[in-house]
Amino acid sequence: MDRNLAPVSTVDELMTLLGDCADKWDMPDRSGDPVDILDHDSQCAELLREQFPDDEELQVAGLVHDIGHVLIPGDDAGHGRNGAHAVRALLGERVARLVELHVTAKRYLAATDSVHSAVLSQSSRRTLVAQGGPMTPAEVAAFEADPDFHAAIALRKADDAGKVIGLTVHPLRTWRPVIERVAAVG
Repeated sequence: MDRNLAPVSTVDELMTLLGDCADKWDMPDRSGDPVDILDHDSQCAELLREQFPDDEELQVAGLVHDIGHVLIPGDDAGHGRNGAHAVRALLGERVARLVELHVTAKRYLAATDSVHSAVLSQSSRRTLVAQGGPMTPAEVAAFEADPDFHAAIALRKADDAGKVIGLTVHPLRTWRPVIERVAAVG
C-alpha cells in the first residue's frame, strides 16, 4: 500500500471517485477486463444486491472493490489493499476487509475450485501470479476460518461474473442512499 494514499473521508468524495472510474480500466493498456471499472463494479454490486438483498455492506464492497486500480494505476497486486485503505474510515472495517479479501478469495478459488479456475478471464489468470498464485493448503485452512470467508467468496464470484459488455446497470447515483447508510454505521 502506498503510504501517501489519502483515505476517502466523505460520501461526496467517494461518489466522485466512483464517477472517475468511468472509462478507467483495470489494466492501463486495456488488456484486462472488457468493461471499465465503474461498469464492472456496478455489475458486481447489482449481482450482490440480487443475491444478498439484506447485506448492504457486501453490496457496497462490490461497488468499491476495484477503486484501488484508479488510486494507484498498474498496482494489480496491491489494488485490494489500496482500495481497503481508502474506504476503511468512511465505510467501516467489514467493507474494507471485503475489498481486500476479494483478491485473497481469488487465490482461494484458484486452489480449491477447478471449475471456477477454468472460467477465469485471461486477465484474471495473468494477474493471479502477481497476487501470489493459488493458496497453499495452510492458507486455505486459515482463510476458511475467517469470519468474512463466505462474504468474500460471494464478492469474488460476483467480481468474476460482472464483466458483461453492454449490460444495463442502474446509474451510480442510485447507490448513494445505500452508501450513506453503510457510512453511517461504518
